[in-house]
Amino acid sequence: MKVTTSNHSQEGNARAMDMADVLLVYKKNFEEVHDESLNSLKQTLQDRSNTIRVEIRAREKVRRADFIGRDLVIVLGGDGTLTSISHNIDSNTPVMGVNSHPRKNDNDGSLGFYMDSSVETFADDIEMALSGNAIVNRLPRLQAIIETTSGNKIKTDPALNDLLIANTHQYAPSKYHLRRGEIETMQQSSGLVFSTWLGQGAWFNQISRSSNLGNQKESDSHYLVIAREIDPTIQDGRYCDWTDTPTVITSDMHRGYVVPDGWDEYQFNRGATISVDLSGPVLQLLTFRKTMYEKFAALK
Repeated sequence: MKVTTSNHSQEGNARAMDMADVLLVYKKNFEEVHDESLNSLKQTLQDRSNTIRVEIRAREKVRRADFIGRDLVIVLGGDGTLTSISHNIDSNTPVMGVNSHPRKNDNDGSLGFYMDSSVETFADDIEMALSGNAIVNRLPRLQAIIETTSGNKIKTDPALNDLLIANTHQYAPSKYHLRRGEIETMQQSSGLVFSTWLGQGAWFNQISRSSNLGNQKESDSHYLVIAREIDPTIQDGRYCDWTDTPTVITSDMHRGYVVPDGWDEYQFNRGATISVDLSGPVLQLLTFRKTMYEKFAALK
């Protein structure tokens, strides 16, 4: 993850002369706290209508084309909302997360690891974002490519947190031939889970029963991978690995799927080849008080 404080400040100064094109995406929720947060953001943006042109869309109705050419994307909700929305965002568009229901105010709220803004700080944070004074965290993302037996290649959405490859029938084992560097083996597991370094707290650490795996210095090039429910004493990378080498599997399942960030499913059949690495487009995530490295360290 690369971090800058004003990497697009020159662009920001130029844009200040024009109307900033902003997209606000929110998770449709019928709880009062989320409605209040949405109304508060709408009012703050309305107060700046002379400098900001805003389009507001519910997550359930937004399309990939809605994100093209935006100066800023604002995501209102929790981490799940941001990770699902991030699949539509390219490497050129900055995005900021606003926690609509922070856990610090309510135990039933969201931790909001990626959501560095809140209703209380939003007015100041939006000014920092549009002036180029926010912290720009360039987060690496996992990318899977499926090659079918007929030779077609399907690129999945990039995953900010984690990516699952498994049998679509969870009661059946996931069977595949695995290659990674010098590792080459037939494997039968409950599926492979891949994770970015920052994303390991979402699911990966629960599977591995360990935390803070890998290291920050290599987090731009390395990813974590684990084979669920095989012998955890295996030490050569077949069970768990921190690696910069692509993982390639050939399916021996009647039907399997790739699931980025627990969202959309990409299905494949027996004989398909799936490659996974950290080549997805980076995500420009804005924070305002701490870098994502610092936020991750605070979770330990």
